[in-house]
Amino acid sequence: MENQEQKKRDTNKIYFLIAVIVALLGTNVYLYFQKNKSDQRIVTVSDEKTALTTELEKLETELEQANNSTTELSTDLKAKDDELKAKIAQLKIALGKGTLTAGELAKAKEDVKQLRYFVGKYTSDIDELTKKNTALTGERDSLKSTVTNVKQLADNLSKANDSLNTKVKTGAALKSSQIQINAFRIKSSGKETEVTRANTAQKIKVMFTISTNPIAEKGNHDIYMRVLDPAGNLIIGEGGSFNANGQDLQYTYKTAVEFNGEAKTFTLDWNNRNNFEIGTYSVILYADGYTMGRGSFSLR
Repeated sequence: MENQEQKKRDTNKIYFLIAVIVALLGTNVYLYFQKNKSDQRIVTVSDEKTALTTELEKLETELEQANNSTTELSTDLKAKDDELKAKIAQLKIALGKGTLTAGELAKAKEDVKQLRYFVGKYTSDIDELTKKNTALTGERDSLKSTVTNVKQLADNLSKANDSLNTKVKTGAALKSSQIQINAFRIKSSGKETEVTRANTAQKIKVMFTISTNPIAEKGNHDIYMRVLDPAGNLIIGEGGSFNANGQDLQYTYKTAVEFNGEAKTFTLDWNNRNNFEIGTYSVILYADGYTMGRGSFSLR
């Protein structure tokens, strides 16, 4: 009987030891799986932090590249650039912390997601601004070219107009087709006698015919005469000056004639206050700023 009781007690001890061993094994298994889950969580969080940090660095690079364009940013875009850079710096600091709670990690993910959207919109705005600036630059250059062409055309037209005006003025100037010059002596009676000797000549008569000119101005025209002695020196008469052929010249004598566009012959008388010399004299007539005609006479 006692032997049976002893066997029963031994059996109970064995069962108790088995139960303790099983409990210990269960605890170890539980702790193992919990540690494994924790390790996996740590690895996952670390990987997510690394990915977020890499994304922030990419966004930072995109901002720098956008700002390196030659486009001048508006005040609003500059403010947005500063805001995005500050947000990136803030998130990098947050991700650099030793530990992050699940809530902090989730918020960081959302912030980076929003930041990605705003950086994309920001770079898109800069691209659009660059395209507009390029288009405006092209339009400006085209406008400059057009203005230059128009100015060149205006200059050419002005030159052509000046040339035409010169031709018109030249064409409208009076021209003499025939000039005849004779020397005369004045008798005491006032009668004039044609002479060929220098010691008897006192005056000359210049007979000239003005050619038909329908575009010439009708009315009075000033006629200037220059007389050159045999040595080629100008005989100064009234001492006045005029402009002809682009030069300021002195004249020997000045008069005026009335012209109506039809050919007409005029006679100009000039008394020499000095003695005539032997040789050939040249006579040049001017009207309307141009040479009208020329002739000569000789005295012996």
